[in-house]
Amino acid sequence: MPRGTRRLATLGAVAVGGMVLAARGLGPAQLPVAEALVVSRAFVERADTVRRNETLSELFARQQILGTDLLVLLDAWRADLNPRRIRSGTVFEFRIPADDERPDRVRVRANDGTFLVADRGSAGRWVASRETITWDVEAERITGHVTSSLYATLDALIQDSVLPGPARAQLAWDLADGVYAWQIDFTRDLHPGDEFAVLYERLTSSLGEVRYGRVLAAVIETAGRENTAYVLSDAEGRNAYYDAEGRSLRRAFKMYPVQFRRISSNFSAGRLHPVLRTTRAHLGTDYSASVGTPIEATADGTVIRAGRWGGYGIVVALRHAKGIETRYAHMSKLASGIRPGVRIRQGQTIGYVGMTGLANGPHVHYEFIKNGRHLNPRRVDLGDGEPVPAAQRAEFEAVRTALDRQLGRPTVAPSKAD
Repeated sequence: MPRGTRRLATLGAVAVGGMVLAARGLGPAQLPVAEALVVSRAFVERADTVRRNETLSELFARQQILGTDLLVLLDAWRADLNPRRIRSGTVFEFRIPADDERPDRVRVRANDGTFLVADRGSAGRWVASRETITWDVEAERITGHVTSSLYATLDALIQDSVLPGPARAQLAWDLADGVYAWQIDFTRDLHPGDEFAVLYERLTSSLGEVRYGRVLAAVIETAGRENTAYVLSDAEGRNAYYDAEGRSLRRAFKMYPVQFRRISSNFSAGRLHPVLRTTRAHLGTDYSASVGTPIEATADGTVIRAGRWGGYGIVVALRHAKGIETRYAHMSKLASGIRPGVRIRQGQTIGYVGMTGLANGPHVHYEFIKNGRHLNPRRVDLGDGEPVPAAQRAEFEAVRTALDRQLGRPTVAPSKAD
């Protein structure tokens, strides 16, 4: 039988069922009696994938859905599917009656929670419907001691059956960039032996898929200090994280602008320049990353420079409040719409890692300037976080108590509202 094709065999399933019952020690006289099954129609099911540079018309032609028939089918899906935006790799499923060449049912996955279905009605016209994919959410706890890095530790401790590799990587990145990006420099502050406990969401679909949801709570030790985090939805429904005292973990500036692999050069009053081979000040931090890695603004600001600028190569400079400027150099290219005068939000992609200008390898050179003076980006004071809004204080304390229980931590006594 060709790959991607299966024949529905109802009678075979009944025979297997009988074999299973017999294996359990039930004799023929003990087998339950049911009405005879009548197979009214047999089907073949096929899956076909949109190929690179292929149109839907070409894919459906292979399955004998052509001309007006195809137009009627696509019209049934017009509210949910745009034929011009179907990506290569999209899988369509076709059910073909054994006594016909044309499919009588087509199904395609629209998103994480829905299949689009089209059935050929008795009059030959296509009727659209939806099938819901349900997801179960459960909390998973992982505890341990850091080995070489938090990512390597999580990757080793969490089995593939619990979270697949890409999901483990996303969990580690969320902790580093989404939860603790304002408190912990994971290249400097975390050391082998540091303890951690993380509570996260694991999602399982009705199709058996497993995905990572979000971090619910965490405590990570750095230099003997506990860094706590608890999730609470903000007024816009986004995930906001607070420490045990109810202070927001978010600050005006993030610690670093890129999902980096390593720091290739630190802030220094004098170092040997890798290209010029002369000793000169290095007034920023170099984060090594692959060409094309997105570079994000570390804070809200306004673009004051975007483009080529001498040894910086392609650079973006942002002006922030309180006389602060940040620069991001050696980009391969700017992000779409980045030009002087544009307002930028923290975490927005402003360009992509490259090695333009005086650079001997792909990285982003990041500078932090206050009132005209260059400061070490890894040493600046990022300030304190805002407290939980007074209206949500009771909710936060209830959430914190529940999450502490799941983390296995002692509960914190409720504090007075601000």
